[in-house]
Amino acid sequence: MAEYTPMIKQYLSIKADYQDAFLFFRLGDFYELFFDDALKASQELEITLTSRDGGKIPMCGVPHHSSPNYIGQLIEKGYKVAICEQVEDPKTAKGVVKRDVVQVITPGTIMEGALLDEKANNFIASVTPLHNSFGIATCDLSTGQNAVKVLQEDWKSVCLELQSLGVKEVIVPKDMNEERVKLLEEVYQFTVSKSIEIDLPDNLHTIMEDLDSNEVQLVGKQLLSYLVRTQKRSLDHLQKFVFIETNAYMKIDPNSKRNLELVETLRQKQKKGSLLWLLDQTVTAMGGRMLKQWIEQPLLDSKSIEERLTIVESFMRQFFNREQIREQLKEVYDLERLAGKVAYGNVNARDLMQLKRSLQNVPSLKDQLLDMDHPGLTDRSHNMNPCEELTNLLDAAVHEDAPISIREGNIIKNGFNNQLDEYRNASVNGKTWIASLEQSEREKTGIRSLKIRFNRVFGYYIEVTKSNLHLIDEQRYERKQTLANAERFITPELKEKEDIILEAEEKSIELEYELFIEVREQVKKFIPQLQALAKQISEIDVLQAFAVVSEEGQYCKPIISNEKVIRIEAGRHPVVEQMMDRQDYVSNDVRMDQNRGLLLITGPNMAGKSTYMRQVALSSILLQIGCFVPADYAELPLFDQIFTRIGAADDLAGGQSTFMVEMMETQYALNHATDRSLLLLDEIGRGTSTYDGMSLAQSIIEYIHEFIGAKTLFSTHYHELTVLEDQLSRLENIHVKAIEEEGKVVFLHKVEDGKADRSYGIHVAELAQLPPKLIERANALLKDFESEKGKNIAHSEEKVKGDNGQLSFFEPSQQTKPQKIIQSDHPVLNQLKELELLSMTPLEAMNTLYNLQMSIKQGKQEEAKWVKSNN
Repeated sequence: MAEYTPMIKQYLSIKADYQDAFLFFRLGDFYELFFDDALKASQELEITLTSRDGGKIPMCGVPHHSSPNYIGQLIEKGYKVAICEQVEDPKTAKGVVKRDVVQVITPGTIMEGALLDEKANNFIASVTPLHNSFGIATCDLSTGQNAVKVLQEDWKSVCLELQSLGVKEVIVPKDMNEERVKLLEEVYQFTVSKSIEIDLPDNLHTIMEDLDSNEVQLVGKQLLSYLVRTQKRSLDHLQKFVFIETNAYMKIDPNSKRNLELVETLRQKQKKGSLLWLLDQTVTAMGGRMLKQWIEQPLLDSKSIEERLTIVESFMRQFFNREQIREQLKEVYDLERLAGKVAYGNVNARDLMQLKRSLQNVPSLKDQLLDMDHPGLTDRSHNMNPCEELTNLLDAAVHEDAPISIREGNIIKNGFNNQLDEYRNASVNGKTWIASLEQSEREKTGIRSLKIRFNRVFGYYIEVTKSNLHLIDEQRYERKQTLANAERFITPELKEKEDIILEAEEKSIELEYELFIEVREQVKKFIPQLQALAKQISEIDVLQAFAVVSEEGQYCKPIISNEKVIRIEAGRHPVVEQMMDRQDYVSNDVRMDQNRGLLLITGPNMAGKSTYMRQVALSSILLQIGCFVPADYAELPLFDQIFTRIGAADDLAGGQSTFMVEMMETQYALNHATDRSLLLLDEIGRGTSTYDGMSLAQSIIEYIHEFIGAKTLFSTHYHELTVLEDQLSRLENIHVKAIEEEGKVVFLHKVEDGKADRSYGIHVAELAQLPPKLIERANALLKDFESEKGKNIAHSEEKVKGDNGQLSFFEPSQQTKPQKIIQSDHPVLNQLKELELLSMTPLEAMNTLYNLQMSIKQGKQEEAKWVKSNN
């Protein structure tokens, strides 16, 4: 490092501690980047790359005032940025001005700006391996919300959980297995950082006190250590960690969340078209965030659900009160994130005015809630703290029209501080004196165009046009600046007054800044009250949103069934109904109970089987978040989990085919479901051969029926499976009706009991406008296949009937050929007889089938050799 200048040595010394971040190094009015940072930043930000020290050191930079835009671009791409500022006064510095990193900005630690979605949390998470489990701690730094949960899952499930939470950055232990880190970074595209444990300040130890074990506290400490090390400032707004009990909420695995399109659509990954989009009639940002959290964590406690439902019902009955409450809520700003900015030290005067106006609306909101005459709303009204002391402080201290900058003055009101008032009086009186002086000088000189002006470079001056210079008193007027058409002068009187005015203005601005910081520190004391108030207002906002959606959609108040009964009359898919004309939507009934626990759904593609299945799941979720349900009548049990296997998708990055993904998702559901769960399984087995797929589908149905007992909707095109209705006591066939008119299929979208008569696959292909000749050929082939199938069946029945008239699966052996691979005493048949299919998992059944198939193929090869040798 000896060949570098002292400044570059300083840069390299600081950069050594922040190797995984772009170092924005403050030089004057610019942030400069050097070496590899400069090369990479010039490409990512499309800015000019220069150099210093004769071209030896690559260099690029961005202006300080526009740096947030450039920093935002890097953060959006998943990078981290370390902000390095001067930390001593250049006037008093000896040698190179001391610099240090004052903050590291990362995707998970954004506090403001365009990258922060006002209606979504911005989570950073920490993952810690525990004994046979993983601990996940999450924090939204912008709101201060903290939570911890423990997952008894494998690493891929942990990754999916982080993805489901919408985590922007993941912190892992420094000794974390590199394969796991690689999966996080390369497959799931997380920004990953390694933790370095540090001693936490006392106030951060207290936010972990509700975590009841040292092991779980370790999970929270890893996250807090990272935040302290990177943010380097007060984190007073961080709330106590909440331990999320897995048995307190309905579990919805990440695949099911995607399949049901709870917060974003499956294909386009956008909010519109999701359940969140439908329900989001919230009018506050914090209400929108709470709504998303509720959708992702439906309740299992019937008492809490019933309370929410009765509040929604009250809002629906009292329309005018609800509308007045909505108007009040529109005047409430984001209290959670305002509190975060106060603690963080980046709040400005306009933010404080938003805080004041929000608090001023709380008393009216309390009164409106009391007028609703509902016990739950009355309690919430009484518990709301309007923070009157804080409101009065802000009203007395801060100007309504204060500027954004806190260093330019005009922030603090007159009368708040005596010293500030004196400075302002001196400044105002001085300016009055200057106006008087201007009039006096005009009279003395007779120059009517004479003006006294001010700028930051020259201060106050008298400006006289050149045509009037002969009229001035050169003994009193001292030349200050020459212009093309005028001269600028100063007089002894003006100079004396200028010093008084400028000193008063300078001291006034300095004092205003100090007073603003004092006010901000006073506001910090109210952060816990503000966060509690924000939570209460958010709940009211979400519940009134449920009422708006339920009223507009003509939803019904659901009933919680304690008998595991599903009874939905005229049920609809809420989002599909909203996206199309409600008059065109065909509603359907659903009936399931102890004797009808598994519905086998048949019918053509595009008829609405998946929609029917999804609407049952969405109705259950709506009930368990406390919202009304799109139906004329709805009675539903509380499901502990929902599992879905809907749609086709592969996992190329993980090396898994569509069929393997289908099997893995099915395996996860079968291994985790209970008799209190809801299963939606769509077209299981379609990714392999017909007989393989049909065998798997049947064995899965039987396994669910005999060993799990979960409420299950199973759609299939294997019509052969409909015979299971006669074999399984709790399975019943239903189908989506379609009719054929003049050679065209008409989908009625109506679900009825019984099995479908056909699949109409070629009709659907015709609707998709495949070439007419192709459709014609397909119809001809279908007739041939159906005719041949009938002949084969008749031939096989005659051929293989035994003495007792019963059908046999296997043909009798022929004396003139070597023995068939399947015979009465063959090992393969003996294995089949001994198999306990209902006690096997689907994967075990598949492996066993494969081994038997290999044995049969070997026998066929021997038979083929015999035929060849005898011909």
